[in-house]
Amino acid sequence: MGKNIFLTTTLPYVNAEPHIGFALELVHADIIARYRRLMGDEVFFNTGTDEHGQKIAQRAAEEGRDPQSYTDEYAAKFRFLKERLGLSDDLHFIRTTDPHHKAAAQEMWRRCLAQGDIYKKKYKGLYCVGDEMFLKESDLVEGKCPNHPTMEPQEIEEENYFFRLSNYQGQLAEYLSREGVIVPEWRRQEALAFVQSGLEDFSISREKSRLSWGVAVPDDEAQVMYVWFDALTNYISTLGWPEDAEGNFEKFWEKGDTLQLAGKDQVRFQSIMWQAMLMSAGLPTTKQIFYHGFITSGGQKMSKSLGNVIDPIKIVDEYGIDALRYFLARHVHPFEDSDVTMDTFKEAYNADLANGLGNLAARILQLAQSNLERPAKVEFTPYPQAFTEALSAYRFSDAAEYIASRIQALDQKINKTEPFKVVKSDPEKGREIIEDLVRELAAIDLLLEPLVPETSKKIIEAILANKKPENLFPRKE
Repeated sequence: MGKNIFLTTTLPYVNAEPHIGFALELVHADIIARYRRLMGDEVFFNTGTDEHGQKIAQRAAEEGRDPQSYTDEYAAKFRFLKERLGLSDDLHFIRTTDPHHKAAAQEMWRRCLAQGDIYKKKYKGLYCVGDEMFLKESDLVEGKCPNHPTMEPQEIEEENYFFRLSNYQGQLAEYLSREGVIVPEWRRQEALAFVQSGLEDFSISREKSRLSWGVAVPDDEAQVMYVWFDALTNYISTLGWPEDAEGNFEKFWEKGDTLQLAGKDQVRFQSIMWQAMLMSAGLPTTKQIFYHGFITSGGQKMSKSLGNVIDPIKIVDEYGIDALRYFLARHVHPFEDSDVTMDTFKEAYNADLANGLGNLAARILQLAQSNLERPAKVEFTPYPQAFTEALSAYRFSDAAEYIASRIQALDQKINKTEPFKVVKSDPEKGREIIEDLVRELAAIDLLLEPLVPETSKKIIEAILANKKPENLFPRKE
């Protein structure tokens, strides 16, 4: 009997076009979702958009628009990624402007308040608009936020509500001491060291007079919720919490295995702040969070000013959905930063897909179409241990390398057995060799299914029709 799996990405902020870094997170999550379903699990797969906060209000004002119409437009662009990246049909999409989500965020507030973990005080400090959070002196690098070195922190003084994060130092240290709650392991050690160094309470509201675009604080019309407190609640509001009318919260969060995906800069938010909020509200903590590295280009962080931004949609338009998915699986390290340029992408596309998988499928199925009277009998074999171990540990590149080794071995087998010659001198033996090649191609195709579902479907349909498919991956000059 399979498990119930809750799987979610972070919610991207809708202040810019979707970029390849978020495409990476979505594709990684979709590979996991498809793999787990193939292993017999039931998966609730969630993504969406984070739509409140100062950056959104500013960007909408710059464009002379109201925040809601601005977020409606950008949320539609992110929702469109489901189709453009070949994501699972049953993907759930939540917006933090959804009425139910806002009600859930207010319920989270009330529960933390009832626990005695929310209080009001005047505060003065440096504020990073990029992260929408106050900074400690120890956070600064040359006087700037390390995540936004080109932005000048603002000194702000106001009265806000605070969350007693300091109350949860012991519980968080115990939580983070459990192996596996964070992947990779060194990120867990990083989070644990941060907690053990001492936790400070953090601001969870803003004065409405300064920032009106946010979820209203219950029973205080002068304040709106800090965007992170609001947005983090999406992971359970998407399941129908707190009412849980359909039972999804109980099924997937309370009794299932919960897995969150996030970028490496999210550790403090996802594994510390969010877990403390859950503890305060009396709810189960996340079982596991997988943090991926960043994608750089030409050795530098992507930025419009440098002209090195890689648009995932443009890649899909030119090369196809599965070309992008396969590249992100095989050539982007799951945990470390990876450098990507369009030149390296094109080189990998031609080597891996045009000359590799595409050419292999064409060779074998041309032989089958020309020499077999009926489709070869194929059996679906269990996934090999090397493959399941890699995907279960989110080592996508290792899983893709294993597939590549099978493709290479099958290519070598064709060259060694020379069925195109044997079938002429000994037709029966030649057909046996071709059927054997088709069966191995079908086994490889099953491995491809979580990574490149569209291509996998085309190959198996061609095998069952005993027909060479159309060119799967045309070579790019």
